Amino acid sequence: MSTSAPALPAAAAPGRSIAAWWQAAPFTAVFVLFFLVPLALIVMVSFWDFNDYELLPGFTFKNYVSIFAGCGDMGDVCVTLKTYWSTLKFSVIVWLITLVVGFAVAYFLAFHVRSPGMQTLLFVLCTIPFWTSNVIRMISWVPLLGRNGLVNQALQGMGLTDAPVEWLLFSDFSVVLAFVHLYTMFMIVPIFNSMMRIDRSLIEAASDSGASGWQTLWNVIVPLSKTGIIIGSIFVLTIVMGDFVTIGVMGGQQIASVGKIIQVQTSYLQFPLAAANAVILLAVVLMIIWALTRMVDIRKEL
Repeated sequence: MSTSAPALPAAAAPGRSIAAWWQAAPFTAVFVLFFLVPLALIVMVSFWDFNDYELLPGFTFKNYVSIFAGCGDMGDVCVTLKTYWSTLKFSVIVWLITLVVGFAVAYFLAFHVRSPGMQTLLFVLCTIPFWTSNVIRMISWVPLLGRNGLVNQALQGMGLTDAPVEWLLFSDFSVVLAFVHLYTMFMIVPIFNSMMRIDRSLIEAASDSGASGWQTLWNVIVPLSKTGIIIGSIFVLTIVMGDFVTIGVMGGQQIASVGKIIQVQTSYLQFPLAAANAVILLAVVLMIIWALTRMVDIRKEL
C-alpha cells in the first residue's frame, strides 16, 4: 500500500514568509518614514541648544532643566506643573462629558433604533458637523455665547439676567463646550461599534432571568462595550492633551495648555525648547494610554 507524502502546512509553504514580508514592507516603510523618523528628530532636537539666531547642535539637558525650573522650590507650584494640571483638568472633564453623551447616543442607536436604514441615517447626521472645519465650528459659538450674542440676548429678554453673562465665552466653560462639540463623535463611533457586536440573545437572557433595565445595562452592556469605551477614551484624551487651537480660540488666548506653550515656543523659533516640551507631553500621553490599555486587551477584543 502506497502512502502519499504529508502536505506541507500553509505556514511552511515555500515563499510564503517572503511574500508576507513583502506585503508588510510598504506599511513598515510608511510607519518608519512618517512616525519613527520625525519622532527621533524631535527627541534629538530636544537636546540641542539655541540662541536668538540659530540652533546649536549638541547634547545638553538645558531645555529640560529650564522647563522644570522652580519646580523643586517649596511653596508655589511651578508654571510647568500648573500648565499640565490645567491640561489634564480639561482632558478629564471633556472625557467624562463625551463618555456620558457618547454612550447615551451609541446606546440609543444600537438598541432603540431597529431599522438598519434609520441607524445609518442617524449615524450620518451625527457626522454632519465634521463636514466643516474645526475652526469654523468653534467660531460659530462666538455669536451665540458672546457678550451681545443670542444666548445673552435671550437671557436678558426673559428677565433672567440684568447684564450679559461674561463667563459664557473666553472661559473654561467655552473651552469645554467646544471640546465636547468637536470630539464627542470620537467617543460615539467605537462605543457604537462595540454595542453592535453584542449578541442580542445575552440581553434577552438577562431579561428572562429577571434583571432590570439598569442591571442589564451595568452587568451586560457596559462590560461588553468596554473595548469601545477604552478606544474612545484614548482618542478623546490624547487629542485634547495636545490641542492648542481650541484653547486659543475659545479661551481668548488667556488659558494655558501644554500644546499652546509648544505652539508659542515654535512661533518664537525656540525649537529645542518646544521639542523638549513635546517629548514630555508624549511621555505623559503614552503613560495614559498604557494605563487605559491595561484595563482591556484591545488587540484580543478587536
